[in-house]
Amino acid sequence: MPLQAHYAKTLPKPRFRYTPCIQAGPYYQLAGMIALDAQSGQLESGGVAAETDKIMRNMLGALPEYGLALDQLVIARIFTTRFDQFAEINRVWEGYFPEGTTPPARTAMGVVALPLNATVEIEFCFYREA
Repeated sequence: MPLQAHYAKTLPKPRFRYTPCIQAGPYYQLAGMIALDAQSGQLESGGVAAETDKIMRNMLGALPEYGLALDQLVIARIFTTRFDQFAEINRVWEGYFPEGTTPPARTAMGVVALPLNATVEIEFCFYREA
């Protein structure tokens, strides 16, 4: 099965050499996102909650360009340099998956550092049947 690269005009341009979204059959793997503003390229200020919210908004903004919907999200992997503030990350996360919805599987990891001094990075994997 050939891999297909996808790009979204709504996302900040990659600063390094990678593909923002790779499709392998019905799976779409989005590269880890940090909270960059698409216009300025600057990192969102305000700490882990603000960064988490910006990442989620960026991801949601790109989904129509990828032909995906939030209910096709299979798993998210959250990386943070501030695991002591994970409750704030989780509070924002839960706002996107309120009671009555089925949230995706999720993994959370504390890390020493992230690109561009971000405190949160999230990668997403979607499944879309043909």
